[in-house]
Amino acid sequence: MSSPEITPEMLRLGLIWYVVFLFSTVCHEGAHALVAMLGGDLTAFHGGQVSLNPVPHIRRAPFGLVVVPILSYALGGWMIGWASAPYDPYWQQRYPRRAAWMALAGPAANLILMLLAAIAIRAGVAAGWLRAPQSIGIGSVAALADGTTNLGTTFLSIVFTLNLLLATFNLMPVPPLDGNVGVTVLMKESAALRFISWSREGQYGLIGLLLAWYAFGYIFQPIFFFALRLLYPGVVYQ
Repeated sequence: MSSPEITPEMLRLGLIWYVVFLFSTVCHEGAHALVAMLGGDLTAFHGGQVSLNPVPHIRRAPFGLVVVPILSYALGGWMIGWASAPYDPYWQQRYPRRAAWMALAGPAANLILMLLAAIAIRAGVAAGWLRAPQSIGIGSVAALADGTTNLGTTFLSIVFTLNLLLATFNLMPVPPLDGNVGVTVLMKESAALRFISWSREGQYGLIGLLLAWYAFGYIFQPIFFFALRLLYPGVVYQ
């Protein structure tokens, strides 16, 4: 498979992708850090992660926030990457319920960004500033209006899609993703501690990532189309 041809349009779109990716990821990790701080764990606060300033987040994960996103876009036209907010595992053992809410805070931040983008899109369409597309497919993540790709429409489309993607992926209940700890909010504290301890043993983290990567395509596509149907009623989906 050959990588996409580098053109001025690709570079322009890539810059938008990176700005959205970086902001969305920083919001995700900042939400983790904020909820941990409110719950009594100051580890991320002392590391500078309770902030929307990307610098402390990049310092902690330069490969996941700079190198991999740029390479993934250059090779495939999408951006993937990662970051992390530190926490005290002993705090998690003492307060598993608080740790569960901390885990869910990151995907929740992405869902809020997605909803804000959706509101802006619907308002733009209602006001006549944007036009709903005649048809849209799984690859049409950067086009909101019949082939028109101005900065505003492109930006909103990527915010909507990328944050839905980040929230869906991170909520998968497998280690080491947020959903693996977040699901314990439904358990008794004793069961939550046993579950977390068990899921951290051996190679479950690697197995969980491989499972999530394999299953995500089957999970995300129907969720994405369902979200698009809510966003654009009556549009034809391919």
